[in-house]
Amino acid sequence: MARECDGKRPEGTIEAALEILVGKWKPFILFHLMHKGTLRFSELQKLIPDVTKKMLTSHLRELENHDIIHRKIYAQIPPKVEYSMTDYGKSLEPLLVSMHEWGQAHLVHLDEIYKGEEQA
Repeated sequence: MARECDGKRPEGTIEAALEILVGKWKPFILFHLMHKGTLRFSELQKLIPDVTKKMLTSHLRELENHDIIHRKIYAQIPPKVEYSMTDYGKSLEPLLVSMHEWGQAHLVHLDEIYKGEEQA
């Protein structure tokens, strides 16, 4: 049953959503998986070159534990591991797209503000 927000505390709902999205690299991971589909660990590393292996592994595990992404291990040598969005994880797409669009608009807004200051 959904609860209405009384304006005082969101009863953990915002915190639950932020737990998925907070982390410098999680939005990048999700955005790439959302747009490119299934990716191997090494492909994610190439797409996000500044992330360390340790941090990428940590974020991938957290997202997997929340059923946002699926990790498929192939029994072969060398080991092959692929990551993809779960059906549940795909429900984040509208939120990620909105965040992306808002971020673009925000950068334009900041450009307009600071260009105005430079001319003054």
